[in-house]
Amino acid sequence: MTDTAGRGTGPETVRRGAREPRQARSRARVEAILGAADRILSQQGYEALTMRRIAEESGAPVGSIYQFYADKGAVVDALGRRYLEGFRAATDDLVERAVAGELTDPVGTMVEVYAELFRSQPGGMALWAGRHLSPELARADEASNALIAEGLRRIVAELTGAPGGELVGRAARMVVWAANAVLHEVFKGGGEPDAEAVDELKRMLNAYWEDLRGRLTGGALTGGAHP
Repeated sequence: MTDTAGRGTGPETVRRGAREPRQARSRARVEAILGAADRILSQQGYEALTMRRIAEESGAPVGSIYQFYADKGAVVDALGRRYLEGFRAATDDLVERAVAGELTDPVGTMVEVYAELFRSQPGGMALWAGRHLSPELARADEASNALIAEGLRRIVAELTGAPGGELVGRAARMVVWAANAVLHEVFKGGGEPDAEAVDELKRMLNAYWEDLRGRLTGGALTGGAHP
């Protein structure tokens, strides 16, 4: 996968001079650094994330942080790849379930899966919400949206038997944009989300799914199984 500048966005990509830790002690320090950055993001927001604040939160000397990350942008890139891997794993699992014929409620299941990711990644929420603040945040947001949209395209193609052409690709992007907007609102206050708002999102996307499936198969079908 690539970002808008054609650069890799997968978790294996190392950006901005970030050094991969090789020893167990170094890996533990990197985990502490990223854990601290995640907490700062989730509790105080992107603008509070500084190298000095990360050092205070993690207990690591500022100099040791610079051994692994050239600047704040490199830390954000590393966190973005971590959050992205969570979305990648969830999306791949949903595709596998669709292929196995186990995704009988595609919309409800997908909304619940991604809502749980929003719930479990509060630092990621701060990154996506602040996507307009820096190139690193914009790249992280674009990469996650592209990954999910591609997964949805594969799921729709599998459930309908229709080729994943321009219509499916556009529909997948529409779903991602709509779901992101709602879930950001639902989770932006912290704590437990408004379950009724999540249910309304499911109803909205189910209506769109039924319409899309009818256009792709030439007639409305019920359920989420293969036609």
